[in-house]
Amino acid sequence: MDITGRQRVDWVDAAKGMCIIMVVMMHSTLGVEIAAGREGFMHQLVAFARPFRMPDFFLISGLFLGLVIDRPWRRYIDLKVIHFAYFYILWLTIQFAFKAPGIAAEAGWGGALQAYLIAYIQPFGTLWFIYLLPVFFLFTRLVKALPVWLVFAWAAVMEALPLHFGSVLLDEFFNRYVYFFAGYAFATHVFAFAAWVRRRPGVFLAFCSVWAVVNGLLVFMPAPQAASAWLQPALANSGATGGYSELPIISLLLGIAGAMFIVGAAALLSLLRPMQWLTWLGEHSIVVYLAFFLPMAVTRVILLKTQVVTDIGLIALLVTLAGVCGPAVLYGLVKWSGYGRFLFERPGWARIEKPVAKSKPADVPAE
Repeated sequence: MDITGRQRVDWVDAAKGMCIIMVVMMHSTLGVEIAAGREGFMHQLVAFARPFRMPDFFLISGLFLGLVIDRPWRRYIDLKVIHFAYFYILWLTIQFAFKAPGIAAEAGWGGALQAYLIAYIQPFGTLWFIYLLPVFFLFTRLVKALPVWLVFAWAAVMEALPLHFGSVLLDEFFNRYVYFFAGYAFATHVFAFAAWVRRRPGVFLAFCSVWAVVNGLLVFMPAPQAASAWLQPALANSGATGGYSELPIISLLLGIAGAMFIVGAAALLSLLRPMQWLTWLGEHSIVVYLAFFLPMAVTRVILLKTQVVTDIGLIALLVTLAGVCGPAVLYGLVKWSGYGRFLFERPGWARIEKPVAKSKPADVPAE
């Protein structure tokens, strides 16, 4: 049971596990390729997953919002704003402690301090997801009285428009909110779809074979040059190819279809006992999301410098494994030793209201 008092749902945790693996895979692969100056076979996997990698994470993050959205504002702010703010500030400071010397070498310690302060306005590195979720929670609370179709239509239009403000917060808000709101507004349909997949796995797998072909074609087929103005920003830094998948309407449809693939696949995989590790990983996805940067970076540097492995794709795969497993090991050490619980569990002084039940650090993304 999590801090909202609800029972955990196995396929939701499995879906979160799949999402966090894809996120770590993207950062690991692109980091290796940038450092090495060439691409490996993992680049194609990252590109294939781009249309749905973050849409499914945001959709799943909105699934249980309906259970708490009507709670008193004080309780809501504690659960949905301060909770994430604590982890963002803590892990921003931890990440910055490792990166500050490099920044100071180029811009001086004054520049490093400025970069740290700017991170409270412009989300820092891999932590932008944690930064953006409270904004989504607050915005959804404010518009919940509006017709669902109106908010969804507005969000879909915002996703389609080529809005590039140069702000991570604004760009990602308009590009991702439609998926978060869909998870919140259409949660009953998402759960019904997961139940249907478990009843009709054969039909779902047939759908997957068609979806995979369509998704791949739209990702890797170059879009017409005339459509370049509509392509979404930062393609080179996100594993995108600039294909048809980046075009308006198509990007939204692929995001929703890919999210449904993740939901259906998780609904089936969570039934298999050998895949319980995936459910555990999703239950503790916040642990991986917060801490994967360090084992990822260390493993990348070691493998590239020692050249024990020379294939770029294999290096990216090993770095991905380190990024996923490293935080799990750290979490195990924290639980075993009893020290460092503040890294993954919000302490009492960082709360403005007592929790209903004992919280678990893994519950953050699903709320």
